[in-house]
Amino acid sequence: MTTSSRFDAVRRHTLALAAPLSEEDCCVQSMTDASPVKWHMAHTTWFFETFILERFERDFRPFHPAFRMLFNSYYNGVGDKYPRPQRGMLTRPALGEVLAYRRNVDERMAVLLERSGGDSDLDMLLDVGLHHEQQHQELMLTDVKHLLSLNPLWPAYTDAGFTPASPRAPLGWRTFDGGVVEIGHSGEAFCFDNETPRHRQFLEPYALASCLVTNAEYLSFVEDGGYARASLWLSEGWDWVRANELMQPMYWRRHEDGWREFTLHGLQPLDLDRPLVHISFFEADAYARWAGARLPTEAEWEHAASGARDFGAPGLHPTAEEALQAARLSQLFGACWQWTLSSYAPYPGYRAADGAIGEYNGKFMSNQYVLRGSSCATPAGHARVTYRNFFPASARWQFAGLRLAKSSG
Repeated sequence: MTTSSRFDAVRRHTLALAAPLSEEDCCVQSMTDASPVKWHMAHTTWFFETFILERFERDFRPFHPAFRMLFNSYYNGVGDKYPRPQRGMLTRPALGEVLAYRRNVDERMAVLLERSGGDSDLDMLLDVGLHHEQQHQELMLTDVKHLLSLNPLWPAYTDAGFTPASPRAPLGWRTFDGGVVEIGHSGEAFCFDNETPRHRQFLEPYALASCLVTNAEYLSFVEDGGYARASLWLSEGWDWVRANELMQPMYWRRHEDGWREFTLHGLQPLDLDRPLVHISFFEADAYARWAGARLPTEAEWEHAASGARDFGAPGLHPTAEEALQAARLSQLFGACWQWTLSSYAPYPGYRAADGAIGEYNGKFMSNQYVLRGSSCATPAGHARVTYRNFFPASARWQFAGLRLAKSSG
């Protein structure tokens, strides 16, 4: 695939994700952690205009001077930013103007890519920009899901069918000897800077569950009073549960006829065979303790998954697909991001890039935990074994679940 066709494919996919939504759907911000779809579409365009066109385009002129501030997310090196909690207040520019902004930047990028092929700096920034947009494609789905979940009509994002999953095979344990292992990205293929440098770590012998925790397994935790037992929770997690009066995962709803789950297909009966999703690190850790296990470290996960690859079958809700992907482990990719015990911190020898682009990952290496794998909402071709996703311990609106681990030997 040529550079231009890859750029076009990613940009078209963003528009396809927004196609089922109304203009009103695209403008609303449901919480501080989420952003309106209109803002996602503008910000991903802002990235190409600010970091590529401004630097490489002849006689550069911005589409609209105010957009530099309105759609800057967190790049202090670029200048002022519009407050994140108020993105839903931006009724202007209207959706039509944001779409015109995308068309304008896409046309200018096409001219630039035709003229400047082979420039290594441009190619690097283009790779970052395309993977950045794919991250926002996943965020569009998770943010829209949260928005629609607040509507008492339980509207569906899609009219596509939601078929019951097949029963999952019994959970098994895969053992690993540990020792000195290498983790982190190497080679010529794209990665984010937080995946580097490749380095050695020592692992004690350990075991990983062969598959992800299901709704049925987590329901047993709920019905056993898991959310009311302080002994299962980290202190901060227990305070969080009590303060928010939590008794179940984010999108579960208890009805007279049984449990239901809000999905992008609307409100559905809770499918007990599907992987559990939309839980926080606190909930994952408490469940693991209740189950007599623990969460894996990110080094254990990557070591066990070595050689696996993301086959790319994105959807709108996790399935129970169990194709083995590495070391007799299933569901490494494509169902849900998997919480680990590892705090999000720099690898030994890590160095952020110079300039504003260096703000992409490094400055967030505090008070967050690493998730591994990918989810049903992750675009095809975006994930890899070394990918380090990260969120605060209380985050639940992402497609996050868990795989159990144990120490052995």
